[in-house]
Amino acid sequence: MPGGDDELVHREVLSPNFGERTLPISMVVIHYTEMKPVETAIARMCDPAASVSAHYCITEEGEVIRLVPEARRAWHAGASYWRGIPDVNSASIGIELDHPGHARENGGYRGFADAQIDALMPLLARIVKQYDIPRANVVGHSDVAPARKVDPGELFPWDRLARAKLCLPRPQSLAAGNPFHNKGSFFLALERFGYDITDPAKAVAAFERRWRPENITGVPDGEVAAILWQLLIDRDQGRTR
Repeated sequence: MPGGDDELVHREVLSPNFGERTLPISMVVIHYTEMKPVETAIARMCDPAASVSAHYCITEEGEVIRLVPEARRAWHAGASYWRGIPDVNSASIGIELDHPGHARENGGYRGFADAQIDALMPLLARIVKQYDIPRANVVGHSDVAPARKVDPGELFPWDRLARAKLCLPRPQSLAAGNPFHNKGSFFLALERFGYDITDPAKAVAAFERRWRPENITGVPDGEVAAILWQLLIDRDQGRTR
């Protein structure tokens, strides 16, 4: 089917897998499909037996496909948590990116196609503006489900989205340093920023995947602590939202 009245949507393949929201929309979660070809991923998200879906899927060629209307609760995040919200599906719009993911059988992990990101950005800009979504709430699946997920992964171009003010930028100055005297205080701060710290090592790896993708260890160090501290300072002083 054509994309309806949204000029950013090329076509609709409506999924039966959705429910009613219990929370207002306040975040966007970005995923990768980890399935090839894209028709396989779309078929799965439209299969009632799979019980998964997303609001949008964007192909590597830049085609935007709507699967669930934004007013409905898509089933994309699974068991997840972000900034005090345990039902991320009810509060979010899920966007799947056609991508092989980290799976070796699909060819292994690689960068995202320019055409795909070119299509994502105006869609994301419209969503962020329409629902007044804070930049801190434009996140990856790994941010909201760090114990289970690694997508969209360390090669996703968050910096490109940040330059368009569609997500938070990586802090450039770490002059404030590392104020955490022990791991306990670091993890309390990580939870305060928004992460589920039930699995501490995976929570750190998810944070690194988003904020220091060049070095993912799962172990907090001085640089990771300084990045987290600067993010918290910027948020608390109103420089970011």
